[in-house]
Amino acid sequence: MSSEVSCTVHGATVLEYQIAVARVPGLEVREELSFTLDGAPQPVTELVGPHGSRLHRVEAAPGEARMEYRAQVTGTASPEPVDEYLRSVYLRPSRYADVDRFFGYAGRQFPGGTDAEKALAVRDFVAGRLDYRPGASTPLDGASDTLLASAGVCRDYAHLTVALLRALKLPARMTAVYAPGCDPMDFHAVAEVLIDGRWSVLDGTGLAPRETMMRIATGRDAADIAFLDNHGGSIRLQRLAVTAASSAPLPVDDPAALTPMA
Repeated sequence: MSSEVSCTVHGATVLEYQIAVARVPGLEVREELSFTLDGAPQPVTELVGPHGSRLHRVEAAPGEARMEYRAQVTGTASPEPVDEYLRSVYLRPSRYADVDRFFGYAGRQFPGGTDAEKALAVRDFVAGRLDYRPGASTPLDGASDTLLASAGVCRDYAHLTVALLRALKLPARMTAVYAPGCDPMDFHAVAEVLIDGRWSVLDGTGLAPRETMMRIATGRDAADIAFLDNHGGSIRLQRLAVTAASSAPLPVDDPAALTPMA
């Protein structure tokens, strides 16, 4: 796994990156992370959040900023214990998952079945309703905007999936991942649903097999898992390059299965 995020900083600011593989029990991660400003190395502070998400914070003066990350990951992630507080959090409306607008719609669209059947029906609905179309959405669009537009990219698919699941009283969250096999290659966003005490990935885009995805950051919606946040002066993104590959052949993903992340 690797990524490079380069931007021009126009005024003194604090930059926060979420590009490192999450610290998850069962995985061994060998990694390198570096930040330079106009080519000179700068100190980086790491903060660890829920689900092993890691945020790397840098104080940056005006100049050309570059964050680079590389990692090799082995092992299989241990099942995550269910946190009852977060179970409650992941049923609530959030900035981009405007659940309160979906209660009636979701109840009529998915009227019966087990929790697992409802979750898979939501995945199939989103996959059939939306067209994957870069440029069809804006960074301000939420789940209801995506439903009306019927198009978007991975974050839009995930937001709509999460909103519908929460409206059906199924705890759901959004996760940024490295996704071997993803085309076009980029940071990828998926939904996760809690069924029978286990988090499983739902991805209406079908762009990559879920078993080989590597968790980066997990939260309520895109506001919690952004690869770059800026707190201060203005910046302009200049380059984003992401790679993700598996040493083993990629598995064939079964969209009808509830699949946990590696």
